[in-house]
Amino acid sequence: MYRVCSERLGCQTSAFSRPFASSSKSFLETEKSVRPRGSTLAAYSDLAKAKLSALVVTTSAAGYVAAAGPVLTSDFALCMMGTALCSSSAAAFNQIFEIDRDSCMKRTQTRPLVTGALSPAEAKAAATLWGVSGTALLTMTDPIAAALGFGNILLYSVVYTYLKPRSVINTWVGAVVGAVPPLIGYSAATGGALDAQAILLGATLYAWQMPHFFALSYMHRIDYARGGFQMLSCVDPDKAAKLIVRYTWYLSALPLMSTAAGMTSSMFALEGIVLNAYALKIAQRFRNEQTNSNARKVFLTSLWYLPCWLMLYLLHSKVWDEDEMDDPVVRYLHDTVHAVRSKGRNLCPHEYAAAEKGDEACPVTITKQTTQKIAQHSQQEASAT
Repeated sequence: MYRVCSERLGCQTSAFSRPFASSSKSFLETEKSVRPRGSTLAAYSDLAKAKLSALVVTTSAAGYVAAAGPVLTSDFALCMMGTALCSSSAAAFNQIFEIDRDSCMKRTQTRPLVTGALSPAEAKAAATLWGVSGTALLTMTDPIAAALGFGNILLYSVVYTYLKPRSVINTWVGAVVGAVPPLIGYSAATGGALDAQAILLGATLYAWQMPHFFALSYMHRIDYARGGFQMLSCVDPDKAAKLIVRYTWYLSALPLMSTAAGMTSSMFALEGIVLNAYALKIAQRFRNEQTNSNARKVFLTSLWYLPCWLMLYLLHSKVWDEDEMDDPVVRYLHDTVHAVRSKGRNLCPHEYAAAEKGDEACPVTITKQTTQKIAQHSQQEASAT
């Protein structure tokens, strides 16, 4: 529907098989002499997609903390630095492969390789250095974490980049890349043990990316078509809208699954219902009326949805029920979580009802502390009679 050939728009797109040599000689000949005055540091930051890499590091840290890994250790620092470098490497290689296509799109025309702020040779050197260094740092924490980091570089810069101009399946492949960082953090914290909790975190990141990226690509569908990319929002926007709703439903099921599996308290399931009800409302609105405004609401909702989900998950995680935590930061997090939970119980009408009615109360959110209160209340009533 929206497919636009780059040649019709006067853009020359390089074949993936020739990623390190632009098909436009004039571009390469002028880029060395026409360097913008911007800072070199800013250019490398853009090459690394610093904001995106920061999000990747955040999700990796969430995986590490979810496993209650010691924070004040070299492993945590190495894991975060290694994750950041691997993410930066993947982003840089992706831009090297897509110089010509990026030059056709308005949203990517200011990237450093397009403007000439960096040469392809400089970008290749940086991407290689970041990739090797990142993998080496992750190897010092855990071999599985290193394999995941290196594999993500290949998956993003080779497989995903190859598929973007060829098939709409690229989005599903790209979502795998986004689901891996929490597994890297979890693996580094546990010495390579990836259990059900790690899989849940990865599944959450995978499902979250679908509404996020389908909405983003819809807003920029004309631009993606101008660059010759095969995005579902360009080819079949109605199907993309349906998938936004479907994957939001998948996200809605995950808090219930984590509670049923005993990974989180029941309050996470209840709070997840509220969080996902709003997300579903926004998703359904876009499904009913496909406009840039509604797509933007889905996209903006996704930006605050993920950190909220992760914070609620960590708050209600059963990992904090353990008392033996030697790391000062982990101990601080443990105490903070319990303090927040305690204040939450004091404000919860259900907890008061549970303490008053005992066995007649709904057992959904009854905690150990509440059970003790119920026992004390029962003893007081027995002694009174």
